[in-house]
Amino acid sequence: MIKKQLFEEGNHAWFVLCRDPEKSEHVIDTNEYVIVSGGEGLILDPGGMEIFAQVASTMAEVIPFTSIKHIFGSHQDPDVISSLPLWAGLSPAAKIYVPWMWTGFLAHFGLESVNQFVPIPDEGMDIAFANRARVKIIPAHYCHSAGNFSVYDAKAKILFSGDIGAGLLPKNYTGVFVENFDQHIKYMEAFHKRWMPSNSAKNEWINRVRALNVNMLCPQHGAIFRGEQVNQFLDWFEALEVGVWGK
Repeated sequence: MIKKQLFEEGNHAWFVLCRDPEKSEHVIDTNEYVIVSGGEGLILDPGGMEIFAQVASTMAEVIPFTSIKHIFGSHQDPDVISSLPLWAGLSPAAKIYVPWMWTGFLAHFGLESVNQFVPIPDEGMDIAFANRARVKIIPAHYCHSAGNFSVYDAKAKILFSGDIGAGLLPKNYTGVFVENFDQHIKYMEAFHKRWMPSNSAKNEWINRVRALNVNMLCPQHGAIFRGEQVNQFLDWFEALEVGVWGK
């Protein structure tokens, strides 16, 4: 599994874990992200149960499990968060931030983690580290889940976008970043047309993101957008008609 540092300034850093060559061909490829700030860890969308062993072993190279104090789940999908009970067992002191409307559904993955839940209100909230660093949870409802969120780090100028920006890459794509935006569209287009159900919700999210200073847009699937590619993606996504199939 690839482990790559995306940002570091002082004691604040971002890492991505991705491109697991050992995963089953039946399991969709996912990216797991961890923010380390002042010695505390925040995992963003920890992934599915089937890849837990690979993710955990690579995560241990970044931060001790006992230092993971925060876990964020953008929405309810199993590829996002079905490993939650295992992470809760490794990090019993961690707060688990999940959309309020999915708490009763996520409990089906394992009741032992419920007491660690912090329900996220519809308007979002901040996650604070002990060193006073903060990241902002921002609404991304209906993109593609009815209760869905992104995470923005103003210090790193990084946006974790979840399924927004996802690309279904071929097996031979081993890079972490988008290499050519125009060529990358073929990996994104069908996914976004089918899995994003609302043009109005999509455009609300785009307007929200345009108001931020984003140097890197990090999706849960596929490759990461950097620099001008962020605006290229927002422009492309804005022009795309979503909520369609068979076209």
